[in-house]
Amino acid sequence: MLKDNLITGLDIGSTAIRVVAGQKSKGEEKLKIIGAVEVPAQGISKGVVISVEDAVSSISSALEKVERMIGQPIEQAWVGISGSHIINQESKGVVAVSKADGEIREEDVERVIEAAKAIATPPNYEILHVIPKNFTVDSQTGIKDPIGMSGIRLEVETQIVQGLTSQIKNLTKCIYRTGIDIDDLVLSILATAESVLTNRQKELGVVVVNLGGATSSLAVFEENDVLQTTVLPIGSEYVTNDIALGLKISIDTAEKIKIREGSCLPKEVKKNDLVKYAELGAPEDGDFSRKEVAEIIEARIEEIMENVDKELKKIGKSGMLPAGVVLTGGGAKLDGLAEVAKNVLRLPASLGYPRELISNIGKVSDLSFTTAIGLVLWGSQLQERGRHGLMPFQIGGSIEGATKHLRKWFKNILP
Repeated sequence: MLKDNLITGLDIGSTAIRVVAGQKSKGEEKLKIIGAVEVPAQGISKGVVISVEDAVSSISSALEKVERMIGQPIEQAWVGISGSHIINQESKGVVAVSKADGEIREEDVERVIEAAKAIATPPNYEILHVIPKNFTVDSQTGIKDPIGMSGIRLEVETQIVQGLTSQIKNLTKCIYRTGIDIDDLVLSILATAESVLTNRQKELGVVVVNLGGATSSLAVFEENDVLQTTVLPIGSEYVTNDIALGLKISIDTAEKIKIREGSCLPKEVKKNDLVKYAELGAPEDGDFSRKEVAEIIEARIEEIMENVDKELKKIGKSGMLPAGVVLTGGGAKLDGLAEVAKNVLRLPASLGYPRELISNIGKVSDLSFTTAIGLVLWGSQLQERGRHGLMPFQIGGSIEGATKHLRKWFKNILP
């Protein structure tokens, strides 16, 4: 019984691969997380595969660790996809209501979403998600769920999330080679939003920002609609690089300084607050100023937040989201980050921790696990609604499309 309830989320980041296993027993409202592991990522850069062999090795290592932790094999997983190759496009679909009495059924909703998918996608791109924003029945606009209503004509406004076919194939190839199946690909930032945002925040207007190693991604919500999703090619690794250049030290030492002594608030650090490199176990001689490190970090974090603000300006929401900004991901652990975000974005700012979970695993409350946990929540919600029910984010045909033959091929060659 346990095996049937097992839902696995696989978050493939540029710096780490995280796997979370969860289960939901009948009658229980909350999801129970029973396994969570993190291994260093190899073969991945800025969210895309640059070495299949290295990536397969890292993913296999993470899966083996979680299998040992939960004491059973993992056969399939919900997989997060990110990277700056992800693009968005608006699209509309229109269909005639099929039933003679004009009552709108699930099939009509599925048909209108299919009609919206029939857009001219750029060459070599593939649809990952079709996100219905709102429906129109005859002349009544702004409908969230038209099932059960009556009308002759059904329209939908959607946002289509697309990814580069070659990148999708490379990612799925790596996962199939580890011997597991893919439930579906999910845009990572949408999964993150599932784990850290409340429905109230999505209704009022909120931006969730996931600060990763090599990329930062964001999703903007208002009236429970996804207004915008973007992946920015800049992350917390750039903070480490800046510290290394500023202090003329190795990358490894810079990373230790960022994690142990890093702050975004130089005004709160005394000028003569010095730390010896030897205290961090670093090979460098002498000491460094915590204030100087904080100034370097503040400058880079401000730049990342300014890029987030540019994205908000594109959709006319700069400084206009009542529920503010929710910051999550491994890069969000920096001391004083919310303060800097609040000043740059002119919005209330808070850190986003996973909600609605039962677990005795400490990692579950870690900011860097929000995407992997979000993928498990996504899978759990889809199982509850039924694979073809009306979902908040209609799944596109990513797995059915470019990668179907890959799955068959790997099934044939795997022992």
